[in-house]
Amino acid sequence: MFERGLLSDHNILVTGGGTGLGRAMALRYAELGASVGVLGRRTQPLEEVVAAITQAGGKAAWASADVRERDSVDAALDQLETELGPLTDVVNNAAGNFLCPSEDLSPGGFDAVVKIVLYGTFNVTQSLGKRWIERGKRDHARGYSVLSIVTTYAWMGSAFVLPSACAKAGVLALTRSLATEWATYGIRLNAIAPGPFPTDGAFSRLLMPGAEALGKHRVPLGRYGEPPELADLAVYLTAAPFVTGECVTIDGGEWLNVGQEFASITAQPRAQVKQVFANMRASTHKPE
Repeated sequence: MFERGLLSDHNILVTGGGTGLGRAMALRYAELGASVGVLGRRTQPLEEVVAAITQAGGKAAWASADVRERDSVDAALDQLETELGPLTDVVNNAAGNFLCPSEDLSPGGFDAVVKIVLYGTFNVTQSLGKRWIERGKRDHARGYSVLSIVTTYAWMGSAFVLPSACAKAGVLALTRSLATEWATYGIRLNAIAPGPFPTDGAFSRLLMPGAEALGKHRVPLGRYGEPPELADLAVYLTAAPFVTGECVTIDGGEWLNVGQEFASITAQPRAQVKQVFANMRASTHKPE
């Protein structure tokens, strides 16, 4: 689909780049010639991605950071730029989510998701944006790129994932706001809204046994998305010099077909739903 070497003059950061869709994007960027930095809290998956890229002849580096903490982000960017050179693009992919009835949601639970998704995206975007503005524009055809991973319920809302819905809506607003404000600096901002892509992290927390949410029967194309498909879309939006302020949906037609992602769960007995959610959280909780 793309020429090899397309991204040879790009140094791209992928937050949450050690697993799932972040890993898929990082590997695809590297295949097309980019130097890739991956950032996250757990070091082992980051090291594995960097090893995979370097063994294939690419250039990569990793940094451990908590995107909720600005000082941690700034230090990680300093480290990555020392190893890779000045970063030219970023994918805001780090996220957190879980199913919970909103009346049972703790302030801490709401705070954790919003800080990872919304505050984390702001911290990374502004920290890099300030560096890019100080450095001045790249050439006309390239510029700088910020790509953020949102979701279709960023504009629809969804039952049972209130913190994520609020945070993703904020990220989409950030994307569209800065697309106009920062265009003068040669900085483009876009977003991708994925539908159901089978990754361990998302599906273990969000695929409720017996529920319709995330089920492939909801998708008009009749299947789940495959990570390389999203990775290729990320490449296009990173490289396309005249696309900014856009949010591209890649969900096989799901949101047009069914509306809110988790609304179907509301038809089930609420006490049963709460027990299933509690069991899911207990089974997926992993201490950092």
